[in-house]
Amino acid sequence: MRTLEETLQKLNDLKATGYIKTHRAGPTGIGKTLEDLLDIEENNIAIANTTFAEIKSARKGSQSMLTLFTKSPMPPEANGYLLNRYGYVTLKSAGRKILHSTVWATSYNTLRGETGFMAIVNPDKLAILSADSEQLCYWDEKTLRNSFEKKLHHVLYVLADCKGRGESEEFWFNEAWLLAGFDFAGFASAVKDGTICVDLRIGQYPNGRPHDHGTGFRILPSKLKICFKDRQRLI
Repeated sequence: MRTLEETLQKLNDLKATGYIKTHRAGPTGIGKTLEDLLDIEENNIAIANTTFAEIKSARKGSQSMLTLFTKSPMPPEANGYLLNRYGYVTLKSAGRKILHSTVWATSYNTLRGETGFMAIVNPDKLAILSADSEQLCYWDEKTLRNSFEKKLHHVLYVLADCKGRGESEEFWFNEAWLLAGFDFAGFASAVKDGTICVDLRIGQYPNGRPHDHGTGFRILPSKLKICFKDRQRLI
């Protein structure tokens, strides 16, 4: 496994090289290309004897959302309540209810043609409210912090300018940050201004019990670093 120092040397070499053709067409091309160029089999590097950083890469200016982490809402019965109240059946759901909805803090969403719900940030939690201001579910600060740091304790965040499309896309990896420490204030601010959204993904088992398919918190890649307290620019 590469150390941080070895990885930085390679990243500086890549910056000096300029644009490099993608190793895979499509959204995942940037991550695949960077992994190949760094010659890493696992998506992390050693920054200390017992600490590792996960490598994340992003196209500068990309509008594709990056999943930070997934976490079921609270209280424990929240998924069942949401599914019973807002769930619906589709041709692909085999007669079972589902609830797939993206929630923002900037406005109420629309669910099956009707006003749905929106996110709101309180001093110590993030909640989802119905159109009549009922709190449907929430995540407290401790839960958000634990979920975030379990997934993103340390991150080596590499950004690239890009040009071209598909198999002809090229990347110039020219910026890198070492990020650590969950910043709830930064996270909350990003939710408020629409930089972070919540994707509800709830399904139903054959016996009717709700099933969380991965309710996720997603962010614009270019804004990832605002969620961290410690931000060190390396390149």
